[in-house]
Amino acid sequence: MCHVLQGVPAAGDERWRCAAGRGTASTALGADPPARSREVQPAAGAVRLAGYLAVPDNPRGIVVFAHGSGSGRHSARNRHVAGILNDAGLGTLLFDLLTPGEELNRANVFDIGLLARRLAEVTGWLPRPAGRGSRRDRLLRGQHRRRGGAVGRGRARRDIAAVVSRGGRPDLARPRLAAVTAPTLLIVGGHDEVVLDLNRRAQAELRCENRLAVVPGASHLFEEPGTLDAVAALARDWFISHLTP
Repeated sequence: MCHVLQGVPAAGDERWRCAAGRGTASTALGADPPARSREVQPAAGAVRLAGYLAVPDNPRGIVVFAHGSGSGRHSARNRHVAGILNDAGLGTLLFDLLTPGEELNRANVFDIGLLARRLAEVTGWLPRPAGRGSRRDRLLRGQHRRRGGAVGRGRARRDIAAVVSRGGRPDLARPRLAAVTAPTLLIVGGHDEVVLDLNRRAQAELRCENRLAVVPGASHLFEEPGTLDAVAALARDWFISHLTP
């Protein structure tokens, strides 16, 4: 459960030189985000992970979608959300926290320490924003209940501008929730009763600016018509409002 957003990248950095041409402006499921895009390999220690980077002109920031297993960078649903964020001027980096071989060991999926380190390392792989001095604007958004703890650990120790958790399990990071300082938005489906209760408990532990947004009629995966768009709109507005000085 972890997605990281970082501020506008440094101009001229080779990592942001995407393939020539633009994706379609459509954000239909499965369509490429409307931005220059290419496959990338973010560095996480000695490991190279698989990622998909899409950057519109003059991006407000970069949204990093980190996936542990079962919903990778090629997910049509995640590409759809990425397209909505691209339309709002946010770049997106979709990457998998584990390699295909590592995913075969189910223990890795629940290894919060490993996932948190990977998240921090990929965030560090992103270049500094241009014109921001030493400040690194970072936004963190999360999904996938098993990765909730990784997000909590990462956001508690880094200079993060904002956090969004989509159907996540922030309760897994309960020991560190009180240390989170970044504005945090928790998004849960109205029909996802167990996770909704866990998010309410986690929210009570937060001491930062926070909000719990419940999407009516949505289940855990937000598969109902219009619910995924509602999630994307909530995340987009949260990110943009906290990127604005």
